Amino acid sequence: MNTAGLQARGANRNIRVLVADDHPIVRSGIAGLLASADGIEVVGEAIDGAEAVRLAAELMPDLVLMDLRMPQLDGAEATAAITASLPDTHVLILTTYETDDHILGAIEAGASGYLLKAAPAEEILAGVRSVVGGETVLAPAIAAKLVQRVRSDADVGAQPPRPRLSARELEVLRLVAEGLSNPDIGRRLFIGDATVKTHLLHVFEKLGVSDRTRAVTLALELGIL
Repeated sequence: MNTAGLQARGANRNIRVLVADDHPIVRSGIAGLLASADGIEVVGEAIDGAEAVRLAAELMPDLVLMDLRMPQLDGAEATAAITASLPDTHVLILTTYETDDHILGAIEAGASGYLLKAAPAEEILAGVRSVVGGETVLAPAIAAKLVQRVRSDADVGAQPPRPRLSARELEVLRLVAEGLSNPDIGRRLFIGDATVKTHLLHVFEKLGVSDRTRAVTLALELGIL
């Protein structure tokens, strides 16, 4: 464990924790677990995100153990407010929600860790100590989801960018898709046949195709038409 943060707090001082959860029984259970552990002191309990922000500013805890879905202000919004105004206060998310959006939203808000309420008591206590010590803590299931998300984003990013056609090139391609010939397209757009051919050559080059049919089908596949 990185002990720099613990040393900065003082070797003899307990880790001061604020528990934020809108379910009374769950909140009481979490507070009881923390209070029974050596070196951890529960300094307050918040029933929603707004109260968590207020009590954090008042109590200056070392860590806020934060649920995500709460009234008044959700956990991600409360986390953002606390980390922005209290840089020495860490936030550890403890929740039942583990969708990609929940995970990323909490981390982007400044949370230093994300654990699930179903985690063993030892994992939760270790997470509290690790986060205050300067580490980032993620439940194994959460870490796996983030890895999968990063890989998916990388795969999407590896795809070639969609070609950018000019407004006139798009007009010509749409008319080709309608089955018009070059002379018909020229008459429709009031341009010469040679100009139509020039636009089509540019379209073929940008799409990497060599004929009208493939140009239309690829444009449809890419969502250009």
